Amino acid sequence: MQFGAGLQLLTTAEAADYLKLGERKLYELVAAQAIPCTKVTGKWLFPRADLDRWLLAGMARPLGVVAAEPPPIVGGSHDPLLQWALSESRAGLAILPEGSESGYQRFLRGEVVAAAIHFHSAAPGEADANVARVAQEPALYDAVLIGFATREQGLIVARGNPLKLQGLVTVVKKRARLATRPEGAGAQQLLTVLLARADLSTTDLGSTILAPTGPDIAQAIRAGRADCGIATRAIATAAGLDFVPLATEHFDILMRQRDSYRPPLQRLRDLLGQPAFAARARELGGLDVNYAGRVRWAP
Repeated sequence: MQFGAGLQLLTTAEAADYLKLGERKLYELVAAQAIPCTKVTGKWLFPRADLDRWLLAGMARPLGVVAAEPPPIVGGSHDPLLQWALSESRAGLAILPEGSESGYQRFLRGEVVAAAIHFHSAAPGEADANVARVAQEPALYDAVLIGFATREQGLIVARGNPLKLQGLVTVVKKRARLATRPEGAGAQQLLTVLLARADLSTTDLGSTILAPTGPDIAQAIRAGRADCGIATRAIATAAGLDFVPLATEHFDILMRQRDSYRPPLQRLRDLLGQPAFAARARELGGLDVNYAGRVRWAP
């Protein structure tokens, strides 16, 4: 069956047939929490894409046969410090800023060598959504999550904050025009979480426009097409706009362990420990790089 944006869910019988297993064996794997699945109204369902990754994670390859090398691209979220670091390190890596979720999915498909992510979740006790997300993915058995920065996220507003916005509650009350990010972007996930905490939803928002990246939000505000939008303090500072802090988040880089020691990503990792990197972070503002370069998660 199809669910959501192209998500294909298999029933127990369909999953058993797809995997060429008996249903009894499939239930044994479910009981051992050894296979990706979810329970809805008492029935087990199996995301086909996750089953594919689960199969690939356990694939044994003959000696000398390796997976195809991913292109030298860092996908995922946009960040001014990351863009500077990729250039300054001379790592030979391009950047494809299209949001955390898109970058993460590209990474799983082997379309980028690394993904810059900053996930958010409303799940109780999930203070570190990046680690929680990657830790549940079987296909990341050989991956590593490298800390890059802790960032301030908040509302970017015009100079002087003319509408006196203090948070999302005042955005709703004053019907401020909000620039939003595409679905799956970390900033959009944060917006959803913060709205829920305030007992609000996207339907409570007034006029909105879609902006592909944080700098696009800043440009929309400067051009008068929007009153506010969620992005980092660094983006607000660079655009000469004011900033209302709402949250702090982990901004990390996901990569395969084998790639983390190869020249391109190794050059980037080397830069993270240099004084020039910390100095650039201070210039941009709203960034804590004390944990830059450290392994935050590995299977």
